[in-house]
Amino acid sequence: MELLVGDIFRQAAVAVPHRMAAAMDDDELTFAELDELGRDVADRLHALGVRPGELVLVWSATSLDVVPVFVGCAHLGAVFCPLSPLLSPEEAAPVVELARPRLVLVDADRVGPVEELALEPGTATALLDPVTDGTGARAAESPMPTLAERAGASPPSAPAPVLVEHDPHVVFFTSGSTGRPKGAIVSHRASVLRSHPGSQLEPRGRAVCMFPMFHMAPWTISLQQWHARDGVVYVGSATAEEICGAVVRHRAERLNAIPAVWQRLLDHLGSEVARGDELATIRFADTGTSATPPELMRALTAALPDACVRIFYGSSEAGNVAALDHDDIARKPGRVGVPSVGNELRVDEQGELWARSPVLFAGYLHQPEETAEVLVDGWYRTGDLAEVDDEGYWSIVGRARDVIRTGGETVAPAEVEHALAEHEALADVAVVGLPDERWGEVVCAVVVPAEGVGTSGVPEVGELRAWCEGRVAGFKRPRRVVVTGAIPRTASTQQVQRRALVERILSGELA
Repeated sequence: MELLVGDIFRQAAVAVPHRMAAAMDDDELTFAELDELGRDVADRLHALGVRPGELVLVWSATSLDVVPVFVGCAHLGAVFCPLSPLLSPEEAAPVVELARPRLVLVDADRVGPVEELALEPGTATALLDPVTDGTGARAAESPMPTLAERAGASPPSAPAPVLVEHDPHVVFFTSGSTGRPKGAIVSHRASVLRSHPGSQLEPRGRAVCMFPMFHMAPWTISLQQWHARDGVVYVGSATAEEICGAVVRHRAERLNAIPAVWQRLLDHLGSEVARGDELATIRFADTGTSATPPELMRALTAALPDACVRIFYGSSEAGNVAALDHDDIARKPGRVGVPSVGNELRVDEQGELWARSPVLFAGYLHQPEETAEVLVDGWYRTGDLAEVDDEGYWSIVGRARDVIRTGGETVAPAEVEHALAEHEALADVAVVGLPDERWGEVVCAVVVPAEGVGTSGVPEVGELRAWCEGRVAGFKRPRRVVVTGAIPRTASTQQVQRRALVERILSGELA
């Protein structure tokens, strides 16, 4: 039997047809409704000429209207490819050029932007179909037809495709550290294994998903829920009020959020407007995707004493690579845990982490050279610098491409950031390497003053170097300090945009 994503929906629609599968705001879809809508989408895609293996690019904000497209692509064997709604047409253009989609589906806000793209001949465009009366309403002034209108009201049923588990299921785009778009291809088999609940289905509880739909995380979380035949609740924005409201309304038991959002939630819970029990139903509080400060984890376990708190480390290319369980949070601060089930990890001579497992991606879309660079003899080169302790617990100390070469020594920016983060005068910090004739590069700390600390109150280089004594080696301590109002970070993962910082410093914008 092949491991195919479409079977998850077929089986759930039979087993629990009336159970809630997906919800957002006041709208819900049961498993039976979701599977039926997905089959309708598959028929419409086929009527437009989309065939198995061809890409359907979805350019939309988070919406329940996107979910049947995900299901429909799985049924047809088309490749689901979400695009960030934050991109301008200029930013989207190279991604779309690389993707070569057969169809581009957009929400009403992107009707104009999609018309600015130079699409290949034969590429169709359409508006997403609204799946309920309360969401996805078509803009009256929009000249673009919906998918249903484009395909015809009653398209003929698409023939059952002959799919195999190694066929592509989704493509997630990431620019990584190079700034160039790369599309990670994930097969049906990898998607099924990344989300499989195990041989025994047990009560799981609903999950609230705060991640935007162009990211891998929301679809992994959703498949985990659907595989276990339980529901996922989406939110339009990751505000504390909206997340807490969704948890309370659905009595959700699972919440996975990036560290920055968890801090937002903790700040809300400690505010005067918060209800003390807003997250009381949460049994699993998960985090990851970026550095997880030990003080945040201590605060999270204290605020949710009845929840199992966990840290996950992974990527679109490798899925879930390692995890730090609740009982190890206090004992192993700063670690990302032990290898997840089925994963084998090692580091090379440069300290870069390599991973091997059955759930690795199949390669980068239309980029064989980039694929060959990171997939070597069945191993995936993560690009992360890692260390492992004598008990087998891993920690991520930086990015291989981010490392600073200074005076013949190698410095991982994240290690220096961790040392500076506890300084009371600093609200935020990022470390970058700046070109230098003598040293090759020098370590530069870009800092945001803490509240109430003006620019004049920011510690000078000598003070910060003294602060780092005993925390990091001398060659790792900053030789330059730059003050800014905010550190540029990626919207989805809050990772520091180091290249942007270096460009701003070298141009004189920051000094």
